[in-house]
Amino acid sequence: MCSRALKMSGGVQLSVSAALLVLLLSLSGCSCMDVLMPNAINALNGTTVKIPCTFTSCYKMDATKFAMNWTYQESVNDTEDMFMTYFRKKGMVLRSDRFGDRVSFVGILEKNDLSITLSDVQKEDEGFYKCYVRNPPDRIQGLGVIELKVVTELPPPRDSTIAVAIGASVGGALALLILSMVVVKCLRRHQKQELISEEKMEEEGKLEAEGVAEEGTKQP
Repeated sequence: MCSRALKMSGGVQLSVSAALLVLLLSLSGCSCMDVLMPNAINALNGTTVKIPCTFTSCYKMDATKFAMNWTYQESVNDTEDMFMTYFRKKGMVLRSDRFGDRVSFVGILEKNDLSITLSDVQKEDEGFYKCYVRNPPDRIQGLGVIELKVVTELPPPRDSTIAVAIGASVGGALALLILSMVVVKCLRRHQKQELISEEKMEEEGKLEAEGVAEEGTKQP
């Protein structure tokens, strides 16, 4: 497991065990490659769609060692067709005529962004797009898979007005309930304190009366 960051407050030093752990991690190599992309996206027929792909790694991207491939697979049972790869000197290069000039690299390597765009989307473009990433000295090869679905019309956006109104109502009711509970608790505490004070005063009054009566019996 990779330790992504060790936070230290001012004046606090790492313990010996923590220092040894950091040393062991640095010697054994860090393996925490993650490729981030949604599971599926919808694209409107004839439009341009962005197929996002980003990755995280324990190490900063080194262009002299970095490697990546984009592949297309029509279905889970079909073979993969590599259509884009990264060369150290040439950068991103198309390796297949499947999409022609309709596919473009729009990512930023320095920001770990490997996204592409596909223009004039057609029904036959549906399938699985896979992004393979290697970022040495990270030992793990990252893989992200996204399914592209081509539709004739996009579903209407969800109206969040009702959800927001319900959330606001529930939140307001909850806040009012909490406030009411606090007020009731304060009133009960205040009443309890008043009751204790009255009982104490009555007790003190009884004691004072008993003392006076006792003194009266002692007088000749």
